[in-house]
Amino acid sequence: MTPVHTLIIGAGDRGNTHASYSKAFPDEMNIVAVAEPDPVKRAAFAKGYQLKIDRCFQSWEQALAVEKQADAVIICTQDQMHAAPAKKALKKGYHVLLEKPMGTTEKECRELAVAAEQSNKIFGICYVLRYTAHYQKMKEIIDSGLIGEVVTIEHLEAVNYAHMAHSYVRGSWARSETSSPMILAKSCHDTDLMRWLVGKRCKRIASFGALTHFKKENAPIGSTKRCIDGCEVEQDCPYSALKLYLDMDQSGWPVNTITNDLSRTGREKALKEGPFGRCVYHSDNNVVDHQVVAMEFEGQITASFTMSAFTQGSRRTRIMGTMGETTGDMDTITVTNFRNNNSETVWKENNNDERGHGGGDFGLLKQFLKAVRTNDTTLFEPSIEISLESHLIALAAEHSRLTNAVVEL
Repeated sequence: MTPVHTLIIGAGDRGNTHASYSKAFPDEMNIVAVAEPDPVKRAAFAKGYQLKIDRCFQSWEQALAVEKQADAVIICTQDQMHAAPAKKALKKGYHVLLEKPMGTTEKECRELAVAAEQSNKIFGICYVLRYTAHYQKMKEIIDSGLIGEVVTIEHLEAVNYAHMAHSYVRGSWARSETSSPMILAKSCHDTDLMRWLVGKRCKRIASFGALTHFKKENAPIGSTKRCIDGCEVEQDCPYSALKLYLDMDQSGWPVNTITNDLSRTGREKALKEGPFGRCVYHSDNNVVDHQVVAMEFEGQITASFTMSAFTQGSRRTRIMGTMGETTGDMDTITVTNFRNNNSETVWKENNNDERGHGGGDFGLLKQFLKAVRTNDTTLFEPSIEISLESHLIALAAEHSRLTNAVVEL
């Protein structure tokens, strides 16, 4: 098997996760170049994948300005730098795998979808949930007819309180104008998932949500602007930066995202000077910390989606059909058959993570690389059309939330 030569744009957490596939399966994928503005991350990536200096670029613009140097490109930049490099890479003749979202506005998403369709290249969004064993099994249950016709879906994205504090209060996705609305940044995963499970087009959406907790008026008495500045309530605060970044594993996420110097001194310096040391009640965040979405799909199928920061984590899904229901929480799947009133656990997680997202990360990459090797666009899902639709659902939900209107799609 000839490995797919791959350019990685963005050598952060996601870029390194995707690239690690080449070490696990070197016959399928070979990393040949990288673009990364952070010199420390760029050098570490180059060393890890034995890249020559002329294959290491400071920006995506530089990497895509030179002669085509790979078969495929995986784009892992920040949200507002997704559409432009993707369009440039397609024009250059690359197959493209793009981290979600495909764009931050409807215009960007539609333009990229057109460019992808016209390119005749493999183009995919990293909707890894489709490729998890958990949701593959749920889809199999639906398609088998075991629970009859799907009538309603209830889906929860349990963000996790610490993940919320790290990424959406202190981190890169804290402000919608510099990143994207949280329903798009975090949950276009979920709008795609529901669209896939239902198998029909979404017609109408209504949404409600707000930034309720992580704001200055909720700061406890005795709190300081930085957790490290002698905060009197730090020990009782679940969002404490000291707990999250000083007491946890030094090498893994999220600690490895706050500084390149992972020594205790380096981490303390980051908390004193950088955004991750800020009190969650004294940050500049403006994205919601909870949101609900009501959806109507074709065939009078209804769905409710809840995204909440105030959870321990893990998605939970209930699919209600005319002959039964199935529920899942990423660890187990249970089916209740109305015909005999029997409930049975039909799937359990085997803890073979395959580098994240319940095996979805590597599952998605395996299928993308197969599609590239055979140049068969039908082998990778979702299609460009369905990928666009999931983004339009998320954007419509945000429009509904902001305008108090039911949005027709």
